Amino acid sequence: MEKLSKIGSYELLAEPFHCDFSHHLFMGNLGNHLLNAADFHSNERGYGMHYLNTIQRTWVLSRLTIEMNEMPIAYERFRVDTWVDAVVRFFTSRNFRISKDNRVIGYGKSIWAMIDTATRQPVDILNIRDGLISQYVDVLTPCPIEKGSRVKISGDAKCVRSITTTYSDVDMNGHINSVKYIEHVLDLWSLDWYKQYSIKRFDIAYVAESHCGDVLNFYLEEEKEHTYAVRITISNELTTKEIEVVRCKLAFIKN
Repeated sequence: MEKLSKIGSYELLAEPFHCDFSHHLFMGNLGNHLLNAADFHSNERGYGMHYLNTIQRTWVLSRLTIEMNEMPIAYERFRVDTWVDAVVRFFTSRNFRISKDNRVIGYGKSIWAMIDTATRQPVDILNIRDGLISQYVDVLTPCPIEKGSRVKISGDAKCVRSITTTYSDVDMNGHINSVKYIEHVLDLWSLDWYKQYSIKRFDIAYVAESHCGDVLNFYLEEEKEHTYAVRITISNELTTKEIEVVRCKLAFIKN
């Protein structure tokens, strides 16, 4: 296999049906673009889903941070650059740089695990194709946003919404899609709120899987002005208590 560059670059379009009332790209759709870029990058270099599916392995997103100075507007073209900056036994970290008109408008950081699709147990990434991913680690390219830290939320957080997951929430792995959680969290604030505030930073950590038919419970707490913590739990017919599946933190700025 030909050795490719460590950084993958992908030209994208802010499609109008993926934009909100202000004509800016939805944060969830930007998240999809980042995850697609990660998929393209890993597949092109030989350790992506195309190969992993043949050996009962898959990538699972563990953490994602997106921090934006501005969002692409409908019909604008923008670019996502992505690269891996570290690999340990069970986890790898991947960065993103979002730009348009030759200027950077945001960054992202992510942590990924590899699991066995049959047992759902972690897999040693460095055993895949003799550690091929190690050839593509880039420790020199900067990603100057802070890493996502563990979200702290107290027992006083209020349950502000509960929803039942359905068909459109489920991804190819059979569990709730990573970006669907982001969309459901963003829906906790009203349209009037978004007329006044924009998302500056979104941190999300995936703690456990949930599945179609599970009820998602959203606990919300204001950490400081314009910064909020959210905990998502699931409840279903098989559990007697709620199980935490996601934690996230959002920072808003005034428009």
